[in-house]
Amino acid sequence: MKDLSLTEKFVIRYSDCDCNGNLKPFSLLNFFQDMAAESAERLGFGYSVIYPQQLMWILLKYRIEFVTYPQHIKELTIKTQPRGYNRMFAYRNFEVYADGKLCARASSVWALVHNQSLEIAHVEQVLGGNENMIKFVPGETDLKFGKIPASTQADYQHTFEVRYNDIDINKHANNGNYIVWALEPLPYAWKYEKKLKNIDIIFKKEIKYGEQLVSQVQQVDEHTTLHTLRHAQTHEDLCLLKCEWN
Repeated sequence: MKDLSLTEKFVIRYSDCDCNGNLKPFSLLNFFQDMAAESAERLGFGYSVIYPQQLMWILLKYRIEFVTYPQHIKELTIKTQPRGYNRMFAYRNFEVYADGKLCARASSVWALVHNQSLEIAHVEQVLGGNENMIKFVPGETDLKFGKIPASTQADYQHTFEVRYNDIDINKHANNGNYIVWALEPLPYAWKYEKKLKNIDIIFKKEIKYGEQLVSQVQQVDEHTTLHTLRHAQTHEDLCLLKCEWN
């Protein structure tokens, strides 16, 4: 079987780490996005192929599990592999290594959508002729996406405005920013003393430059937090997260 995986090394810079020497989740998600974009481009279903057709890839879900959270490291090796597609969605996995040891795994779900209408396109109709777009068959390396229960209260809350620096080539907020907004309301001591163990993320709706969002956090217990990002004007849910902490 043809190897569709891509492996790259990332130098961890000073700006990629927090005050505790932990890799920022924002940086990790950006590494994932860069890897996914480069892999898709090499395999013939990336930006240069879909953009002329007025299409774009939209990230829908993440499940990230940490074996050990990356801390005080100088380099990461990340491997990504497309897991194939079904009628509406495409799947991709990631593995993260530090000093030769596995420190994190992630699974993700993507949709191909029309730029203007944001309607989901049928992956097979658009890219079914590409030999690298294989049919999705669940495997042992795929993580199970966790359910994110509805939050019942907001223990912490903060309002943000989308800056020009937050938007990407699709002209809406880059998905990496969502985890920054989601975690920011948590107390300093919580983030300083704890490390992420597992993250489930569901991206529900885009937000654009100049718009405002409200980030609410419910502390379920000493190891679990629920996060809701909501559009400040329309009150629509933009993103839901469940975080488990050590």
